[in-house]
This record gives sequence, structure tokens and C-alpha cells, in this order.
Amino acid sequence: MSSSPAPGPWLRLTALGAAAATLVAVVSGTFGPGAAHSLLSALALPPLVAIVVAAWVAYRRLLAPSLVALVVFGLAALVTAPGVHASLAALAFAATLVLCVQCFRGEPVVSGPWRDYVTLTKPRIMSLLLLTGAAGMFVGAQGVPDGWLFATAMTGLALACGGASALNHVLDADIDRLMGSRTEKRPIAAGRVPPARGLEFGLALSALSFVLLASTVNVFTAALALVGNLFYVIVYTRWLKRSTPQNIVIGGAAGAVPPLVGYAAATGNLGLPALWLFLIVFLWTPPHFWALALLIKENYAAAKVPMLPVVRGDAETTRQIVLYSLVLVAFTLGVGYWLGPVYSVAAALLGVVFLGLAWKLRREPTRRNAGVLFHYSLLYLALLFVAAALNPVIL
Repeated sequence: MSSSPAPGPWLRLTALGAAAATLVAVVSGTFGPGAAHSLLSALALPPLVAIVVAAWVAYRRLLAPSLVALVVFGLAALVTAPGVHASLAALAFAATLVLCVQCFRGEPVVSGPWRDYVTLTKPRIMSLLLLTGAAGMFVGAQGVPDGWLFATAMTGLALACGGASALNHVLDADIDRLMGSRTEKRPIAAGRVPPARGLEFGLALSALSFVLLASTVNVFTAALALVGNLFYVIVYTRWLKRSTPQNIVIGGAAGAVPPLVGYAAATGNLGLPALWLFLIVFLWTPPHFWALALLIKENYAAAKVPMLPVVRGDAETTRQIVLYSLVLVAFTLGVGYWLGPVYSVAAALLGVVFLGLAWKLRREPTRRNAGVLFHYSLLYLALLFVAAALNPVIL
């Protein structure tokens, strides 16, 4: 047996999925080219790309076979001459089978408790993201969406959110170890889950999300979920979070993607209401997150993360919170024409409280006031999106 570590179950399942998807693509091609064949072929790409990424980061012995499988599959897609196309497709399937075999070789490594993998998906954060995604679907459907479509769309979105969160755990493990009791016991930071296993898990969920959404909802929805995933992992986690106090302002776009996913799942496109829901979450994120940052600024300072309270101080942070809160509440009221009267009433009532708490924090920047605003902001967004979802159902 090879002395190198063996991939875990998540990467093995991803490899098996890639082989199965490649086989389906080959078989569907025997019935001739068409939209169905193109879609089925596209489903093999996410797992193949996920394996290449995992190989590059953690399993270099898999890099050559995974690249061969991906490149040959890509050539089969590009070359349309019947005989050559079929030959390349068959070769791609053979390459994925070889890759599968390689994924089952190596020294076994402990994967960690299954409960820790649930933790990696950040269930509490995911629940709010799914709520905003569901609201986007109700708004897009202008009522109660189809039950099967709703279930598959939310499952795909949950997989995308969970995959992004797991990859966030992997990339932020060094920071988590420095930020005290709030994060130092997270599965990867504490060493209960090896980083390679967390990487596999996150990539597998992300790939599966695209496959599920593309095959049961539509490709546009799948692409939106993937873009949100990549923006959160690469742009926010890897770059912005560590480089600028405006990290959460720009990075907030990632958390605002779920309403777009829900709306696109219901309609197949994006309209103004989807954009308004996106911008509501985008504008809500800074005051929400800066309230939390005020509570744990010492932790961010210890980890050298340039959050606004660390770089600019409490006074500037509370000033920015008030400004963003004013813009947020004004915007939520302004888009009431598109989102309806039920939503508008909720936006007005919830917004008054939000502004009151933000102003109180500005006058008295205590930990208690920051905590109250932070926790209320969660309830605020949830109730606002529930109202947006109920408006077309009630009226």
C-alpha cells in the first residue's frame, strides 16, 4: 500500500460521482447531440474540478490523473467531430475510473466525528441564509412555489452554503486558533478534523450543490449559488477579511446571494425585486457584523484581523453603524412599492426599532448595547424577509 495518505469518503464519493456523470454523458451522447446531452455532460465538470483542487492542495499524487480526466473531458466537449468526440468521451470515462481507483489507495487517516462535519456547515448561519433564499423564491413565484421545486432549490442552496462554510473553516483555522474561546474549539482549528478532510467535505458539498441545482432547477440558479460560494471563500475569506477594514462591506455581497438563488429558482431569471432583496441583505450586513465586531474586537485584534473597531475605534464604528442603518431602513421603505404593503408595514415597524438601537449604541457604545443590536439585527432580517414572502401569499 502507498505510504501517502488516502483521500477520505467525501473525495471518494466525489470521484465516484464524476465517473457516474461521465458515463451518463457518454451514454446520452449515443442518442445524438442536443440540450439534454450538453446538460448531462456539464454535470461532470463540478466534481472533476473539485478533485483537481483537492489534489492541488492536499493530495499531489492525484493531481496528474485528475488533470488528465478533466482535460480529456474538456477536449471531448470541444471536439464535435462524431468519431473523435465519441473516442475522447470514452477516454474521459476511462480516466475518471483510473482516478476513482487512485482515490481508494493510500494510508487511512482519521476523519473526525460526524458531528463536527455538521458544525463545519455553520447550521445557525445557514438557517438565516435559507430563509432569505426561500423568501426570494416566494417573491419570484408571487405566491407559494411548487413544493418539489422549492425542496430541491433549498437543498441545493443548503449544500452551497454548507460547502462554503466548511471551506471557510479550512482557510480560517489559523485565525480561529487566535480568537479565543469563540472559535478556538472549532473542528479544524482544534485538530479534531484534519484540514484535508474539511477541504474534501467543502468541495464535495459545493460540487453536489451545482449538480443538484443544474439538474433539477436550472443552470442559472446553479451558477448563482456557485458564484456566491466562490465569492465568500476566495474574495472575502481569503482576501478581504485579512486585508481591509471594509472587508465586511464588500464581502457582504456573498451573504446577499441566497435571495437571488431563490428568485432565479422560481423564475429562471432575475428581476428588480430580486435585486432589492439582494441589496437589503448587502446593506444590512455592515451594521449587523460591526455590532458583533464591537463585542469581540479584542479577539480580532489578537488574530490581527483588521475589523473596523480594531483599525478605527469604537466611535467611528458606531458612526458607520448609524449611517448604514439609516441607508438600510430608507432603502427597505423605498422598495415597498415592489415588495408590497405587508412588507412595507413590517419594514417601517422593524426599521424604527433598528434605528433606535443603532442610535443608542452610538450614544452609549457599551458591550450590552452592541449585543442587543447584534441579536436584534438577526430577528430584523428574518422578520423582514418573512413579510416579503407572505405579501404575495396574503394579497
